[in-house]
Amino acid sequence: MNTLFDKIWDSHIVSRIEGGPQQLYIDRLYCHEVTSPQAFEGLRSRGIKCFRPEKIFCMPDHNVPTRDQDKPVRDPVSARQLDTLEANAREFGLEYFGMTDRRNGIIHVVGPERGLSLPGMTIVCGDSHTSTHGAVGAIAFGIGTSEVEMVMASQCILQQKPKSMRIRVEGKLGKGVSAKDVALYIMKEISTSGATGYFVEYAGSAVRDMSMEGRLTLCNLSIEMGARGGFIAPDETTFAYLKGREYSPSGEAWDKAVEYWKTLRSDDDAVFDKEIVFDASEIAPMITYGTNPGMGTEVCGRIPYMEEVPPQDRDSFAKSLSYMDFHPGDAMEGKKVDYVFLGACTNGRIEDFRAFASISAGRHKAESVTAWLVPGSREVVRQIHAEGLDRILEEAGFEIRQPGCSACLAMNEDKVPAGKYCVSTSNRNFEGRQGPGARTLLASPLTAAAAAVTGKVTDPRTLM
Repeated sequence: MNTLFDKIWDSHIVSRIEGGPQQLYIDRLYCHEVTSPQAFEGLRSRGIKCFRPEKIFCMPDHNVPTRDQDKPVRDPVSARQLDTLEANAREFGLEYFGMTDRRNGIIHVVGPERGLSLPGMTIVCGDSHTSTHGAVGAIAFGIGTSEVEMVMASQCILQQKPKSMRIRVEGKLGKGVSAKDVALYIMKEISTSGATGYFVEYAGSAVRDMSMEGRLTLCNLSIEMGARGGFIAPDETTFAYLKGREYSPSGEAWDKAVEYWKTLRSDDDAVFDKEIVFDASEIAPMITYGTNPGMGTEVCGRIPYMEEVPPQDRDSFAKSLSYMDFHPGDAMEGKKVDYVFLGACTNGRIEDFRAFASISAGRHKAESVTAWLVPGSREVVRQIHAEGLDRILEEAGFEIRQPGCSACLAMNEDKVPAGKYCVSTSNRNFEGRQGPGARTLLASPLTAAAAAVTGKVTDPRTLM
């Protein structure tokens, strides 16, 4: 009667505090340049080392420029953060994938693609979108800086066990509908607080049909629903994706690992604290119109009228539309677009670039649009060139930039100017998220590509 969440969580409990949190063993800690400096300083001030340094991997991503990475970083704040991470990794004897390392990229892209994130693991990072790694069948969640220090010092963390939720998406997704659309649809339906206090297991035939890239996107957005994290039971798709990767088991160890991974599923009679079912056929390409990821509608749909919004949400709804300079009842199709961003830990993988190229092929970028196409890792860059996607995109007027978090958040040079509209494949559309005064419309790579070649919000199905 156990859920998969119970099985993985309970197998990692080191000790229990009566009426309090549990001490949970952590298999993998990822560190980037933003949340780790204080944790390292905490260890240094106490005169202690990392307890199990081989379980910790460091790489810069948030502050890295997406051009001229072989040159000194121009922004002094970013340069200092990047230098500090490298120095800390060296001092504490940790594996470090530097900015020009062939293994570098966004930490939540690199972990799965290198085989560092594996089924049955507990994985943490000082970053909310650590939930991404749940796509391989792991319990993965973001933690605070003091907790990063705790894991460094003990390879354990104190945590209250979340409740369990299963979200099933049954049926077949329609033409032009991606995992990003599924996530935005779920948030529209349950709101950005609908999974608060829960760890979500995604299931159902539509989820099983998703590629690993799609699953990574879906799990990435769990945090935007308020969940502690989200994950998917490992299956043959998972095993095929992980086999042969740099840090994956090999030989007999691989066979033994897969034998264990096949047991990682919720029992047929498992009871969840909450369960929700969605019909895949009801999901269309989605886009957001407001300032939280739950304020979404179909690309071919419209913004709700005030009377359609719950009374308790009307003030924030009005404030959001004022910031976006949109109005109740507005159709989304045809709205002007100034910027398009393809990338982030949400949609910076090879499948996302294939989707974008499929719309761009034989067309050309709209003159009015500035487009940033930023791969999630150097491995994705390699794949783009190996598949000839770079030629398709360059012929359409696009430039492939270097890996990094880029325009997902305003912590590097790729900032959207105030008042400009950006169709973005990232995960957050809060006020100022992509730059002070920037206006963000979250969407899938297909929808982003359609906007890039037309200069306005366009249903990608009309270009497929």
